[in-house]
Amino acid sequence: MLESKLKDIVRDIPDFPSPGILFKDITPILKDSNLCSEIVEEFVQRLHGVDIDVIAGVESRGFLFGLMLANKLGVPFVPIRKQGRLPYKTVSESYKLEYGQATIEVHEDAFESGAKVLIHDDLLATGGTVVATAKLIEKLGGEVAGFSFIISLDFLKGEGRLSRFSDRVISLVRY
Repeated sequence: MLESKLKDIVRDIPDFPSPGILFKDITPILKDSNLCSEIVEEFVQRLHGVDIDVIAGVESRGFLFGLMLANKLGVPFVPIRKQGRLPYKTVSESYKLEYGQATIEVHEDAFESGAKVLIHDDLLATGGTVVATAKLIEKLGGEVAGFSFIISLDFLKGEGRLSRFSDRVISLVRY
């Protein structure tokens, strides 16, 4: 079963990036091309029948499987980046972090108005970044088709913040 494979390979890093945080490191997954393919195939199966025009991957780990999934589905991939990292005209959204504020951006011409956009990131924690991403999608006239994550930290209740955008939330492994 994929969930047990992922739980076996995801590495826990205590006190990273700050004391008291138990970081879930997905980089060991990247050493196993067969497991990477299995992850993409699982997302494809769970998204069967969902109308998706674009996949938006959240910087930076959301790029890894977001791009692979977009290629598999034959749809464009759009990077959602931290402020100041995209070269063309952008639309931005600021949001609060536990320790301050952050801003993310997307190119203003990333997709056509009315596009159905799947938001992908490696991990769902409190949901702040993907909520900001969903707001960006809406600012550009897009519709959030759903969210996909490799990992969900359910005890942080981030999924509850996503329901106003879409009730389709896919997580392959839950802690």
